[in-house]
Amino acid sequence: MHGAFPQVRPHIPCLSAGISHFHVSNHESFYTPGSCRPCKQSSGCARSLRSACLPLLAHEDPQRKGRKTVKARTLVALLMVVLLLLVGYIPVKNALTGTPAAAAAPACAVTYQVNQWTGGFTAQVQLTNNSAAVSSWTLTWTFSGTQQITSAWSTVLTQIGKAVTAQNATYNGSLPTGGSTQFGFQASFTGTNSTPTNFALNGTSCGGSGTATPTPGITPTTTSTPAPTPTSASTRTPIPTMTPTPTPSAGGLCAGAIFCDGFETQTGSTPTGSWTVSYPNCQGTGTVSVDRTVAHTGTTSIRVDGRDGYCNHVFFGLPLTFAGLGTDLYVRFYIRHTTALPTGHVTDVAMRDTNDGNNDLRMGGQNGALQWNRQSDDATLPAQSPAGVALSTPLPTNQWECMQFEVNEAQGTMRTWLNGTEVAGLHLDNVPTPDIDAQWLQNRPNWRPALADLRLGWESYSGGNDTLWFDDVAIGAQRLGC
Repeated sequence: MHGAFPQVRPHIPCLSAGISHFHVSNHESFYTPGSCRPCKQSSGCARSLRSACLPLLAHEDPQRKGRKTVKARTLVALLMVVLLLLVGYIPVKNALTGTPAAAAAPACAVTYQVNQWTGGFTAQVQLTNNSAAVSSWTLTWTFSGTQQITSAWSTVLTQIGKAVTAQNATYNGSLPTGGSTQFGFQASFTGTNSTPTNFALNGTSCGGSGTATPTPGITPTTTSTPAPTPTSASTRTPIPTMTPTPTPSAGGLCAGAIFCDGFETQTGSTPTGSWTVSYPNCQGTGTVSVDRTVAHTGTTSIRVDGRDGYCNHVFFGLPLTFAGLGTDLYVRFYIRHTTALPTGHVTDVAMRDTNDGNNDLRMGGQNGALQWNRQSDDATLPAQSPAGVALSTPLPTNQWECMQFEVNEAQGTMRTWLNGTEVAGLHLDNVPTPDIDAQWLQNRPNWRPALADLRLGWESYSGGNDTLWFDDVAIGAQRLGC
């Protein structure tokens, strides 16, 4: 329109159903409030009249215009939200609650607890199933370094190169949703011992690396083995059924023995006669000597200054060729030492097994408690799981302790007593018991030793130094008293 607005004159014939149409001289058409169509020249409105209508700056009802503006702004805001969701700048909100939607849980969770010393470690693994219940499980992972597993417990474990496969044992295959089980292994390594990062349960990734607990220092001085924690799927370790304990022979310390020696006849500075000092690998700083200042009975004992390291292994021993000894061997000796059994593996008794490639059957300690060890495959009795270690016992320091053991070569069984009390974790009876002898029998179900000698002394596989005294050694075909 041009110039001032003309006078608005309603055209009566165009009023219909509350609708008012107006016409202006320049033939423009306008809506008035409530109108549904424009008033055009051809609409029947009075052509002769110079009709005009108020242009209404926005040409429509202000309330209606406001509603359209709100709708437009809402649409733009929604489009912006969708765009931000697509590029990941804001989390997805639950449409009903407004809370962030939880990400899908991984199929499994793994806790990987390491107890490490120079050149070796044990790992206690807890597996939690976060998916559907399973009746059997297989956990796989890959080592990044030189780790080589030597023995395991509560699992059937194989290793090819760096790839490891752990399968359930016969008693712990069932894992409900949220259920857990534990197993473990012992291994050697050089360089770095990193936690594996690609655990998978039955072929499905656990979603990243296992949760590793702090690793002890390279040369730990204290035992850090935690107490076992029961889980919904872990098996409770049964205490082995003990057979009746043979009554020790009556009389003095040598009563009933085929061989007995309190070292009172030793006259030199090193053991002689029936005894021979030996250095199994290479001679270092470990020594054996006759000591006349410390003794269990009498005035004399044999002292071993044990030192850490491969070349410092040292023993004194004798062959097991006594008439009447048979295949059921009993040994009793008294031992005193200055340093608690370390986390790493140490040996104070070794016997050469001619049925096992002349490798040694060894007794000593690891993780702060007594253990048996088979050199050829590094099997341990008990298993070095927290539950297994708890079934053994420490060897007290700075006092004389009576050690007794039986090895039945024909049956492949062993028993061990400390001060007359049988140690449950050192009981091998050919019935696989979780955390005790299951892993010992796993690879050698028909283990039958043939022992050629008895050696007392010290081997340390990064376990540190110790000073030991031995006295009143007896060998026989029946249990010998303390």
